[in-house]
This record gives sequence, C-alpha cells and structure tokens, in this order.
Amino acid sequence: MTRRPPSPVLLPLDIRFMHLMTNGFGLAFAAMLLVLGGAWLMRQPLFNLSAISMQGDLEHNNAVTLRANVAAHLAGNFFTLDLTKTRAVFESVPWVRRAEVKRQFPNRLRVILQEHQALAYWGPEGQTRLVNSFGEVFDANQGDVELLDLPQLDGPVDQAKQVLQAWQRLSPLFEKIDAVIERLELTGQGRWRARLDSGALLELGQGPIDEIQTRVQRFTSTLAQVSARYGQDVESADLRYSNGYALKLKGVTTGYPGDKAVKKAKR
Repeated sequence: MTRRPPSPVLLPLDIRFMHLMTNGFGLAFAAMLLVLGGAWLMRQPLFNLSAISMQGDLEHNNAVTLRANVAAHLAGNFFTLDLTKTRAVFESVPWVRRAEVKRQFPNRLRVILQEHQALAYWGPEGQTRLVNSFGEVFDANQGDVELLDLPQLDGPVDQAKQVLQAWQRLSPLFEKIDAVIERLELTGQGRWRARLDSGALLELGQGPIDEIQTRVQRFTSTLAQVSARYGQDVESADLRYSNGYALKLKGVTTGYPGDKAVKKAKR
C-alpha cells in the first residue's frame, strides 16, 4: 500500500503576516542601505569633474578660453551633472551651433562642438547677424563680423533658408557676366531685389525661385549685347516683365526688345 505524502501544514494567518512583514522590512532596509551607500559614493571627490575634453573644428573659439568660461556655469559631479543644461551652456557661446556632451568615467566630460559656417550677413547693413550653411540666422561678435567679406541677405527671418538658396542659385548666373550679388532681399510682400558689386540695382519681381532664376538667366544672357550697343554700365534693371526687362544704363534709359518700355535718352 502506497503512502501519501503528508499534507503541508498551514501556519496561522497572523504568523504568515509577521513573516511577510519581516521580509518586507528586511528588503526595505537593504534598499535604504543601497541608496545611502550610493549617495555617499556619488559625493566622493573622485567623481568631481576634473577635465573637459573638446573636439571639433574650432575656428572662432579658443578651446582653453571656452572651457574656462563654461566651467563656471556647470553644477554637479559626474553623476549629478545635467547634460541637457550643460549642452545649452555650450550652445549659448557665440559661433557654437551644436554641442554633444557625454560623460567619461569617472570624472571627465567629452564635448563635440560644431561651429556655425557663416555664408552671408543677415538683415540691415551694419548689424552683427549672420546666416550659416543651414540657412539659420545667428548672432556674432562685432569684432568677428568686421573681418568677414560676405554678401548681405535680408528678409523675414523664418525664410532665411529660402533667401540663402536663392542667392546660391542666382550667383552663378551673375558670374557669367563677371558680376557678384552684394545684397539680395526678399521683402515682406514677397518681392525680390538685388544689388550687384557694380552698384547696379535690380528688381527681380515675385514668384518661386525657378521663375526668378529664369528672369535672371534671360537678363544675363542678353546684357552683353545691350551694353555693347550703348557702351555704358548698368545703373538699374527691372526684370518683372513677362517677356523682357527694362534697363537703365548710366546716361541712357532703354528696354530690351520684347517689353513695352519706351527708349529714351537721358539728358
């Protein structure tokens, strides 16, 4: 005859409850020790930030000076430092476009910096705002701006990227006639205007960049024969006509065949 195993003995409810409470208190006490131990460990001098290594092409910032200026604004050690705020501190420095901040155990920071690459001035002449290669407007120091030989772009700030792209697309067309765009402006009404290095003022009209590019291409491809005919430099031009342009030469006012401008000698 096979014996059955004895049935497990159930402890009274109050005893089982006491066992659970004891185990719970034990786990809570162990967790508290771990937290206190971790807090004590994190406060040890070993983890105080002692060095900041910087990488990236720094043309307008000195790594030593930048490190010294930023370090004064950092709070915390290796574990407690807020990386988001630290990145914001670096990105608040003039010419710094983006900063990537990483911890390096046990007490170092590694920072990878990307500086703005200025392609043009932005806004009214004389200001210190610039446009970078991403079409973003940023501020720079007056001393840095005075040393730059860049074109002047202007327009609504939220369309800075569009204005930059227009300048990049139109510039090669003017290079064909040995001219350089010194200033390109998009007005609040959507009109494009340009000034060349010769001082000539151009009304480019409204519309998408493709339409503006077509008008400029028509202008640059025929300007040589018009200028040769009158032997004068361009003072201004109006490219807003659908099939031609009006041209004002220094000493002469005329129109390119196809538009309805009246030819009139200037006295």
